Amino acid sequence: MSFFARLRDDNADIWSRYVGHPFVQALQDGTLPKPAFEYYLKQDYLFLIQFAKAYALAAYKSETLDQMKAATATVSALIDTEMALHIEYCARWGICEKEMQEIAEDPQNMAYTRYVLEKGHSGDILDLYVALSPCVIGYGEIGKLLGQSARTKREGNPYLPWIEMYAGDDYQAVSRSAIDQLDDLAEERLTPARYASLSKTFAEATRLEVGFWQMGLDVLKG
Repeated sequence: MSFFARLRDDNADIWSRYVGHPFVQALQDGTLPKPAFEYYLKQDYLFLIQFAKAYALAAYKSETLDQMKAATATVSALIDTEMALHIEYCARWGICEKEMQEIAEDPQNMAYTRYVLEKGHSGDILDLYVALSPCVIGYGEIGKLLGQSARTKREGNPYLPWIEMYAGDDYQAVSRSAIDQLDDLAEERLTPARYASLSKTFAEATRLEVGFWQMGLDVLKG
């Protein structure tokens, strides 16, 4: 069992609330109101900026050149590739980059991203990667689940491209790499005494992921 699988299984209740959130279910059947998804996309732009900072922090926290190379490669991928792809995808929904730059950061977004950064500042690289893992690996799991499910609406589902992106080979490789990286760090740094604290970090980051989905639904309430 991977270290990630252990964390996930030991926090199965909050994990299932995350991967099975009503927002995710509405993506699956195509019923998510478009304003909810559009708000999620705008906030995700700001989220990517903060996560690039988190991986820059991971480079600083690294103790080996290989760890530093991996972290800086992710920073580059987020800034130079992922954000460009996000901007291109958002344009299909009529959302321009200027609009995303000017939107106020949602409190749920702020709480999640600053929590991850705080864990990185106060802890070591393992603390930081555990806090990052529900997003990086979780989106891979959600994509795979939706991509393989017979219940996923394909004909006429406006969210199918999003599902296919995270179910696709490229992102699945990113997710597997993150699992392997977490295993490597755990082999170096995990002790029985540390596990409870790391599991708590994982649970809290996953709870904040639940809040990020909920943020998209809450905007419908005005």
